[in-house]
Amino acid sequence: MKKIAIVTDSNSGITQEEGRELGISVLPMPFYINGQIYYEDITLSQEEFYQKLSEDADISTSQPSPADVLELWEKLLKDYEQVVHIPMSSGLSASCETAMALSQDFDGKVQVVNNQRISVTQRQSVLDALALAKEGMDALQVREILEKEKMESSIYITLETLKYLKKGGRITPAAAAIGTMLKLKPVLQIQGEKLDAYSKCRGKKQARKTMLEAMKKDMETRFPQYVREGRFALMTAYAGNEEEAQDWKKEVEAVFPGYSITAKPLSLSVACHIGHGALALAGAKMADVQK
Repeated sequence: MKKIAIVTDSNSGITQEEGRELGISVLPMPFYINGQIYYEDITLSQEEFYQKLSEDADISTSQPSPADVLELWEKLLKDYEQVVHIPMSSGLSASCETAMALSQDFDGKVQVVNNQRISVTQRQSVLDALALAKEGMDALQVREILEKEKMESSIYITLETLKYLKKGGRITPAAAAIGTMLKLKPVLQIQGEKLDAYSKCRGKKQARKTMLEAMKKDMETRFPQYVREGRFALMTAYAGNEEEAQDWKKEVEAVFPGYSITAKPLSLSVACHIGHGALALAGAKMADVQK
């Protein structure tokens, strides 16, 4: 019997196809669009999502049903001894707390990781879990390591529009109107628990520069040891604007030479609140495993 199964959700940005390639299970996140339920990367593609968003459809996020989560765990435990489940940050969704409550009935065979990650940093946690499991660690050890390092990541995001921050009540209509008139582009940050404001910039070019400077500062002050040891991963992400994202990736590569930088779509759960055209820069500590 195989030892550990790794489970995550589509908030990690890991597609169903990539999940099969990695040998992990990916729970699709449900979305309600105009009252109808869709599942990310199953019945809802990135293109369809942004099309619905552009049509001002009524879109709300949800979480995998407890029945679906339990069914997946029980299926995996027929072939594996243990399960490591890595959902999105508990600060951004109730799905983590739900999974933690459900796991209580599995006598330690299911370990739910609450390591405050989302999107590309959550994806890094999945890759870390795979590496740690390969080294022979059990599910509890993997969970403890990932949770111990939960704040060892950083995400900066700039937006194309203030429309969705206004819609979600994060800024007032007046602030959104003034910001749009002045062509202000906010830079937001995710440092664990939640999405917060970081800076306001005049135009996207300045916002991109601000994100690069913020990550440089993090690498020098928060993560210097991991940078020295070659255990720091840099990633970019985007919200439907793939062509712009490739240009952004090249800009990041020029500032941080020597890094293997990925460009992945932002989780739709994040995109739902910030809209099309966002760009992100993220960094995270990589697991301490034998190379």
